[in-house]
Amino acid sequence: MNLVDSSGWLEYLADSKNAKNFASAIENTEELIVSTINIYEIYKKVLLEKDENYALQVIALMQQAKVIEVSSSIAIQAAKFSFEKKIPMADSIIYITAKINDAIVWTQDEDFIDLEGVKYFKKS
Repeated sequence: MNLVDSSGWLEYLADSKNAKNFASAIENTEELIVSTINIYEIYKKVLLEKDENYALQVIALMQQAKVIEVSSSIAIQAAKFSFEKKIPMADSIIYITAKINDAIVWTQDEDFIDLEGVKYFKKS
């Protein structure tokens, strides 16, 4: 399973230089999970930069994957992880969501560097 971090989704949606790094994970929806935190972050960013219609289209694309709600178990484990590793809340929730679902995190966010189960691509 794969979980693409919001930084990867934004790169893919913008068809930026690193988009190709995330395409295989995003386009393989059978092996893709999405955290509700990703939906929040992407919807907000696209709403700010484009419009609501496009933001809703993007969310529909994301929902072709298996969407994982933030459960109390994920929240508690993410809080502990955030406390121990000094990683922001959203990134901690995304990381723990991936771990619980045996997924690899695909990202270009430096908060994930050197974490187990992460495919990190340097931001160009």
